[in-house]
Amino acid sequence: MPSSFILSEKGDGVLRKSFFHYLMKFREEPPRDELAEFANHAFHDHSFPKMASQYDELSRYLELNGFYLSSMAIFDEAWDRYIEEEKE
Repeated sequence: MPSSFILSEKGDGVLRKSFFHYLMKFREEPPRDELAEFANHAFHDHSFPKMASQYDELSRYLELNGFYLSSMAIFDEAWDRYIEEEKE
């Protein structure tokens, strides 16, 4: 199994991208919005938890290390989109 995929939380064997892998689709230079800016910074953050798929783990990391986020609301919006798009 490729390292950028994990088993879904339902345990049903459905593959789902890690949050980092999902976020990377929003990268662009120059960034057109806060989500693209977040993706660009996460890409350059070598300590970002690339395999994480749990909200709490990612939220804790960003609260302590996400100096590049002007607001945690940006992460929350990205997380909501991730859950909605990747649950299928």
